[in-house]
Amino acid sequence: MSADDLYAELRPRAFAIAYRMLGSVGEAEDVVQEAFLRMHQTLGRDERIASPRAYIATLVTRLAIDQLRSARARRERYVGDWLPEPLVTDPSPADRAETADEMSLAFLVLLETLSPRQRAAFLLREVFDYPYAEVADIIGSDLDSTRHLVAKARAHVRERRPRYHATRRQGEELARRFFAAAEHGDLRALEALLAQDVVLRGDGGGKVPALARAINGRTTVARHLLAALSLVAPHGGVRIRIAEVNGRPGAMVLDSRDRLFGVLGLDIADGEIQAIHSIVNPDKLRHLEPVSDLGARVRAARRRHDGATGVGR
Repeated sequence: MSADDLYAELRPRAFAIAYRMLGSVGEAEDVVQEAFLRMHQTLGRDERIASPRAYIATLVTRLAIDQLRSARARRERYVGDWLPEPLVTDPSPADRAETADEMSLAFLVLLETLSPRQRAAFLLREVFDYPYAEVADIIGSDLDSTRHLVAKARAHVRERRPRYHATRRQGEELARRFFAAAEHGDLRALEALLAQDVVLRGDGGGKVPALARAINGRTTVARHLLAALSLVAPHGGVRIRIAEVNGRPGAMVLDSRDRLFGVLGLDIADGEIQAIHSIVNPDKLRHLEPVSDLGARVRAARRRHDGATGVGR
């Protein structure tokens, strides 16, 4: 098998592991690139690799553990809520690949509460179905310790994991109605689609205005969403493009020049929207589309508001 064929075969799994480990598209791409570079160097020295699949999984996992340890310190200083970099796919093709539930934004946020080694052991065993012995080899542990790591992580995840279930068709229809109501500024229609205790989380990373902490409640969340949209586009010009965000219904919010303001991901259950994830940190959106200067938009809107109301005179 040629090097190109080997890369094409192994890269999807390598990226899947790295992204679930790190919650960052850019960091996952860097880890995958480094892993394949090391494998190429090993093969270039005519060293034999018995199983390229296991070799790449080991390199990616260990590199991701190291990366996650250094990322932890940065995330502790993060401004506001930290949310993963979103993965967005077009929901229209009928033959699209199913995205695992373990890719959802809510699940990736939950994984942040595990230690790096717990996270690796749990993902390899519970998500990617590696045998315990192989997981132990990959993370450099003995079998008993690996079983303990997985069991502890499994119990932790099971206790805290939110349960959001809806068929793909139900989710898409609810998302379509929700984003149509948002575009039209229809507060009543928005409220009707939200669970009573719906939660809204925002990630601006200190780069653009965003929620300092999560808010909840049907009316509070609906009013905040409409206020945010009117602030960035007081005279219209916002377009909402329905998309699949980390395997769940969602949308991309764009300006009149098709530059990206933010990404919204929805968690749906029992015919209602239970949680909304709003990612507006431009550093987490650049891999998707050209990014709009949301901060400048908001500052200009506030100046217009202050001028109209006489604030500051």
